[in-house]
Amino acid sequence: MAKKTILINRAPVLTLWASVVAERLGFVKDEALSLGKGVAGLTAQSKGRRLGIYKLVPKEIKKARAEKRGEEFLVEVCGRPVPAINTADGVRALNKNKPIDPEGAERYLESKFGVDLGAARKSMRDLAKAFKPEELADKSFRLYERFRPSIPDGVAGWGAKGKLDLDRLGTLASKSKSIS
Repeated sequence: MAKKTILINRAPVLTLWASVVAERLGFVKDEALSLGKGVAGLTAQSKGRRLGIYKLVPKEIKKARAEKRGEEFLVEVCGRPVPAINTADGVRALNKNKPIDPEGAERYLESKFGVDLGAARKSMRDLAKAFKPEELADKSFRLYERFRPSIPDGVAGWGAKGKLDLDRLGTLASKSKSIS
């Protein structure tokens, strides 16, 4: 019998969920992996700033504004606008003006989920399929908040692991019509 809970921190859970959501919205797997990693990175930066772990200094702002930009656009995934570009290989999220490599994102997920990656991905895909793409686009982050691992509040929770309950994802999928 497969494990029903996985001890893991939130970043890989959000990376996987956002990639599953992006696939359900119509992106191919490599595009979705890149976008999922972009969503998790932006969310971590935002939380890190809120907790005082990361501080944006004026020198970094000036440097960022001086960077040359290509045909960058925003893709909304899980309620977060992700900077992206079109490459010869498809849409890629950007991190520090560089495309996020989908193979690197997959290796990251494999290293964090280990043997449980397949089961977690299947559970998340089943949940995503319980919603029409338009509904999922609107509800995806609220759904994540309902199944993400519980961790301590504040700085104490930074990088902490919690339990991802795969049964909870199945319950949410079966109750999809009542989730607002």
